[in-house]
Amino acid sequence: MRVITSEVTERDVHVNGVDLHLYEAGEGPLVLLCHGFPELGYSWRHQLPALAAAGYHAVAMDQRGYGKASAPEPVEAYDIVALTDDQAALLDLVGAERAAFVGHDWGANVVWGMAHRLPERVAAVVGMSVPFVPRPSGPPIEIMRSMFGDNFFYMVYFQEEAADADLGADASRTIRGMLLGMTPGSPDAAVPMFGPAEAGGFVDRLPQATLLPAWITDAELDHYIEEFSRTGFRGAINWYRNLDRNWSLSEPWAQRKVTCPAMFLAGAQDVVLMMTPPSIMDGWVTDLRETVMIEGAGHWVQQEKPAETNEALVRFLDTLDRW
Repeated sequence: MRVITSEVTERDVHVNGVDLHLYEAGEGPLVLLCHGFPELGYSWRHQLPALAAAGYHAVAMDQRGYGKASAPEPVEAYDIVALTDDQAALLDLVGAERAAFVGHDWGANVVWGMAHRLPERVAAVVGMSVPFVPRPSGPPIEIMRSMFGDNFFYMVYFQEEAADADLGADASRTIRGMLLGMTPGSPDAAVPMFGPAEAGGFVDRLPQATLLPAWITDAELDHYIEEFSRTGFRGAINWYRNLDRNWSLSEPWAQRKVTCPAMFLAGAQDVVLMMTPPSIMDGWVTDLRETVMIEGAGHWVQQEKPAETNEALVRFLDTLDRW
C-alpha cells in the first residue's frame, strides 16, 4: 500500500547484513534522510517530494529496528558503527561516493556520526533537533545515573528490559503520547523525559492528547500505530542501550572535528534543546553555515512545519557544490 504520494517509490534493499525499506523520489545529487525515535522513513513524507522537485534524489528509510527494516536480536547490533555502516553500504549500493545527510533526533546522531567517523562519504550534514555532541568524559549512562540519582530519566530507564513491555503494551497510547503530547502548547511536554521516580514508567508519564493537532491526520497517525503495533519497540530502544558502547567505540575518532558544510535546524519549542543546546557544537562543527529555529514547532519539526523545513533544507543544499 502506498502511504506517501505517487511521486515516491518504495523498495527493500539488503545492505550490511540487514534489510532496509527505502522511500525514494527525484533525480540528482543524493540526499539521505534518517529518522529518529519513535519514527519511520514515513516521517519524511513531506520532504521527499519537495527535495525531488528541487532537483535532488531524496531517499528516506526505515532504519534497522524500525518498521519494515530488519530488527536483529543482539543489542550490540544497534551501535553507532553498525548504524553508520548501514548508511555507507547504502551509498555503495546506489553507486554514490557521497551524499548529503539529513537526520532528525536519533537520526541526527547517525548523520553527525557519518560526518565524524566517515567524513569522506559526506558532502554535507543537517542535524535536526539534536546537535553534534562531543564525546563526554565518561560513559554517558554512568554520567546520567550520577546526575539523576534515584530520579527518573528516560535514557536510563530504557536500559531496562521492562521498557520494551512498557512501550509495547499499547502502541497506540505510546505513539499518541509521544507524537501528540510533546508538541508546542503541551504543558507536560518534558514530563516523560525526567521527574520523580514514583511517577511510574515511561508511558504512564506521557500526556494523552484527545485532539489531533493540525499537522497530522488520523490516517498518518494510524500508520505509525499500525507499524509499532506490529514490530514493538525493542529494536528502537536498543539504540539507547548502545550509548555506553558508542562512547567506547568512538574513542579513535573522538578528537576529530566535523568539517563538512553543516546546518542545524530545530523547532523553537523543542524540549530536547533543554538538554542539548546548539551551543554544544561550538568549536567542533567548523563549517556550521546556519542555525535555523522554526517558530511554532516542537520536536517533530519536519512534520509540524514542513513548508518551513523544506525551504531551509533546499536553501542550504542549493548553496553547495554538486556532489
